[in-house]
Amino acid sequence: MTDFDLKLTDYLLSFTTENRQNKMNSILEQRTRYLTVVLEDIFQPHNASAVLRSCDGFGIQDVHIIENRNTFSPNREVDMGTSQWLSISRNKPEPGARCTRETLANLKAAGYRIVATTPHSNDVNLEDFDLTAGRTAVVFGTELEGISSDVEESADEFLKIPMFGFVESFNISVACALVLHHLSWNLRNSRINWRLSEEERQQIMLEWLRKTVTNADALEQRFREDHKFT
Repeated sequence: MTDFDLKLTDYLLSFTTENRQNKMNSILEQRTRYLTVVLEDIFQPHNASAVLRSCDGFGIQDVHIIENRNTFSPNREVDMGTSQWLSISRNKPEPGARCTRETLANLKAAGYRIVATTPHSNDVNLEDFDLTAGRTAVVFGTELEGISSDVEESADEFLKIPMFGFVESFNISVACALVLHHLSWNLRNSRINWRLSEEERQQIMLEWLRKTVTNADALEQRFREDHKFT
């Protein structure tokens, strides 16, 4: 955070109520980047929206969207505006290319292990998943086909939800909610340092203010001019 960012944050906070500030600070205390979600080619608006809602509800700050073939198009009436509180990275390939491998490689470089949600010969049940092994990026595949071969080849581990009926898989939004509920519960009841750093909290607070304060762009421009920031 630069000096300008810190001063701008204080300035934009002056246009919010005390209750709003307290609410945002309390939620930031519960946000995590220890877990992140990766969505590959999710295309049904209801599913896309439900996944974002689950990420917000379980305190997951970052969502990585891979749009090789399908455009991610959440329905704001379903996600209830939760997308504005998430840090969403949308990854689109160059014409004729696919960006799954690049996205997952970048996450690995950032210290995440890639965990694909799919039945696999070397998979682990959700209840037995070891969170202490390090920061985790959980990958969910498309509604019809599941994860791609690119995800399967890049994955460090495979995770499955135990099932006991005739159906072989859950809807993507249900699967995401089940996985995040279990993992976030275990994470918050562990000794893992899962919370955001102070700098991360400050950065996200500024993101939120820019997205939610009325006329934030105009206010920021006026602030720059008044304080001679360029």
